[in-house]
Amino acid sequence: MELEMLKKKEGNQLEILLKGELNTNTAPELKALFEEELDVSGVLILDFEGCDFVSSAGLRVLLSTFKNMKSAHGQMKFLNIGPNFHEVLYITGLDAVFQIK
Repeated sequence: MELEMLKKKEGNQLEILLKGELNTNTAPELKALFEEELDVSGVLILDFEGCDFVSSAGLRVLLSTFKNMKSAHGQMKFLNIGPNFHEVLYITGLDAVFQIK
């Protein structure tokens, strides 16, 4: 399955609506989008409403981006995460790392 990424950028804020699966095949696409569009000292809002699966490769991209943003005093926020992804974040302790709304 593919990952559709609908982006909206205003100033230093980037909002991305994810639809599909964030997996080994699609994680590099998201990483490339971050490298191209993201101001690490800004705000990144990821809306997972249409994303039904996040693999360890996806988590790795999210965590490395979070670390880059944190060191530059940026912010990363997650919206509309599903119960399965929330459980993974809880089990790994990443629910305490990421800002989830």
